[in-house]
Amino acid sequence: MSEPANSETVTIRALGARGDGIAEDGTLVPYTLPGERAEIRREARRGVLLGVAQASPDRVEPFCPYYMRCGGCRTQHLARPAELAWKRDLVAQALSQARLDVTPGPTLDAHGAGRRRLTLHVREIGGRAEAGLMTARSHALVPIDHCPITVPALHPAPEVARRLAAPLGHGRKPLDVAVTATDQGLDVDLRGHGPVSAGVGAALVRIAGELGLARLSLHGERLMEAEPVSVTAGDPAGGTSGAARLYPAPGGFLQATAAGQATLCDLTLAALGPRVRRVADLFAGCGPLTLAIARTAAVHAVESDAAALAGLDRAARAASGLRRITSERRDLFRRPLLPTELDPFDAVVFDPPRAGAEAQARQIAAARVPLVLGVACDAGTFARDAATLVAGGYRLETVTPVDQFRHSGHVEMVGVFRREPARRR
Repeated sequence: MSEPANSETVTIRALGARGDGIAEDGTLVPYTLPGERAEIRREARRGVLLGVAQASPDRVEPFCPYYMRCGGCRTQHLARPAELAWKRDLVAQALSQARLDVTPGPTLDAHGAGRRRLTLHVREIGGRAEAGLMTARSHALVPIDHCPITVPALHPAPEVARRLAAPLGHGRKPLDVAVTATDQGLDVDLRGHGPVSAGVGAALVRIAGELGLARLSLHGERLMEAEPVSVTAGDPAGGTSGAARLYPAPGGFLQATAAGQATLCDLTLAALGPRVRRVADLFAGCGPLTLAIARTAAVHAVESDAAALAGLDRAARAASGLRRITSERRDLFRRPLLPTELDPFDAVVFDPPRAGAEAQARQIAAARVPLVLGVACDAGTFARDAATLVAGGYRLETVTPVDQFRHSGHVEMVGVFRREPARRR
């Protein structure tokens, strides 16, 4: 094929951690795949894709009308089996860099019905509020009608965001709108605006009623809630974690997909087995792992967010057939549980934010707990914390990648650690 001026053809040798192709000279070329020959124009030390001269057999037709404009999905052109293998490789590379001698298992597909939470951005464009997602590496907004990788209940989210922006004077401040699909309807948290007057608050509540929202909050502070907002946890269709109701806090954390949450719970329960009697669940959030584990063992849940613990307490009181659940509000980054506090437990489960659990991992490594499960959403910080545990005498038995973030470089994982008998005190 003929090349236009200022263009060249490169060969893609690998797929990077964020889903960009990497040319033989190291240039990042988004929307390309290993083995492809791509026509590019160099721009700011990156390659802008102009065309694919030789396509990979793993290339598929993207399905989203916003592909290559929205920065959210980087690998819609990659066939699903190849994407699962790539995510396994991302975990394997992180483990190898940390000098951990373990091969991850196959990546489990946990996309399910789609993502159940989405953060939209509202900006003024052409004198009107537009809601959408950002382009890659930019603050430029791509207005959208709906996001195809979300559950159908989230498809009205852009219109909801636009309606709610009106009384806030959307032209003055950027507005972020976090929307979650719950059992009662859409749960919306507005972020970035700051406090509002009583009149604006009343207008927001009126619009929320017109839209039939389950809950509306501003920076996590409730403005309205028709009834307690809940999300069905577990997999009623047959997963081992069973079904319960979670009560997430306004704007609080929730796993991206219901299938992802059920998969993480099932992997955790399978690793704990039936003989474990007392478990510490660290970074417990609103309690998805706590509630699942409590079906067979007593659980002590530790979390820094008071609203999340209140949701866990509500969920535990509403459920039946659970073993004893205790809770503790504690910042595990600044004040991790010490070995003397950890030693009475048969197992410890930790599920930290993306930053990992560096301080807590050091304390676990010094403890006598026979079984530790690490649930993580970042391969690099998981590998760092895993290396700390291994250095303290634990053996990393298995690592299972879990993909609930299709078409992106994000991947969850569950690691199972057992204390080596020779190191037990």
